[in-house]
Formats: sequence, C-alpha cells, structure tokens
Amino acid sequence: GCSKQGRMSRRWSRTIYVGNLPGDIREREVEDLFYKYGRIVEIDLKVPPRPPGFAFVEFEDPRDAEDAIHGRDGYNFDGNRLRVELAHGGRANSSSLPNSYGGGGRRGGVSRHTEYRVLVTGLPSSASWQDLKDHMRKAGDVCFSEVYREGGGTIGIVDYTNYDDMKYAIRKLDDTEFKNAFSRAPIRVKEYAGKSSRSYSRSRSRSRSGSYSRSPRSVFD
Repeated sequence: GCSKQGRMSRRWSRTIYVGNLPGDIREREVEDLFYKYGRIVEIDLKVPPRPPGFAFVEFEDPRDAEDAIHGRDGYNFDGNRLRVELAHGGRANSSSLPNSYGGGGRRGGVSRHTEYRVLVTGLPSSASWQDLKDHMRKAGDVCFSEVYREGGGTIGIVDYTNYDDMKYAIRKLDDTEFKNAFSRAPIRVKEYAGKSSRSYSRSRSRSRSGSYSRSPRSVFD
C-alpha cells in the first residue's frame, strides 16, 4: 500500500482546516472565502450543534493551500477570527506534538466516515486522534477518529461501524476519564448532530437579521 499512502499524504498537503466559522455558515460562503487562491476540489463543512463550525477545503495544488493559509489565517469573517492551517495540524503543531497528526499514518481513514458518529468534548489539548481512538474502542469498532483544537478546547469526532456501538459508546463512555501519557480529563460523549442542526443554530445566532434575509422584499412593501 505504498502508493496509496503516498496519495493520501499528498492529498493532506493540499487540504486546509478552517476553524472558528460562524454556526450558520454555508458551503457557498466557504467557497467565496477561498476560491481566489486556486481550484477547489472539495469542501467538507462541519456544523456542530453549537458554533463554531469548521471545514476542510481541498485544493488541486498544495501551493494554493499554502497561499490560502497565509491569506486567511486570522481573517475576520463575520466577527469570527478564522483559524486556517494544514488539515493534519500543519507546521504549528509539528514540533510540540510529534505524534498527534501523522498525515500518512491515517491509512486512508478520511474516506471511512459513517453516519454512526459521536462528538467528544472536554479532551485535553495533548489528545491525539490515536489516543482518542484507543479510548473510544472500549465501546466498539471505531473506523475513524479526528481531533480538532477549537477555541480554548479540544474536540474529537469518532465514527463507529454500526449504530449499536455508537449508542453503547454514548452510554458507556460519556462522563468517563480520558487519559494519555500527558494528561487526564473527564470527557463528554454525545451523538454528532451534523448538518441537520444548521437551521437550529441559524435561528439562535441571528434571529433578528435572519428574519429579513428570507424575504427581502417585505422591507420595501
């Protein structure tokens, strides 16, 4: 599987992580932020139940990804300061956390998403996707895990291969102690409500201005 691993790591060098997005963002708006840096292959937008949201943007060319990081990291979008870095943790974390983001070590895990997904909050900042996978394996068969630094905290996303394992993980691992070589912390595990929660977050975060944008003509009638 050398060639596959090579393809994967190349793919990761072209993919950026965009954090701290407003909770009501649309894929179209993400595209508007980044299309000028180069041809975009794919946008994967994640909107958790509560803002901030985050996205992965894959470019055709790694140099475009670099340009986008330089151009948009720290950019003020709608009052949110965007965090933009290479998807597997980029340069910023590579020296302090040598094992936490093995780009090639994912063995193509990116494509193995399922709908049986849980959101893990309260993780220590030292948690890596491997640590998270090891902990969450106690409940069942994990096929994907990922860790993000969001705001002041660390959140994880874990996909199980089946519904029963996901439900068992929520029951068994919610409010348990996560530990790795560096730290320990109580974590919360709940079902990951992805895109379906978007309308809810929109009405909460922008109810006043949002009410006009749906029918702009009524303002002038």
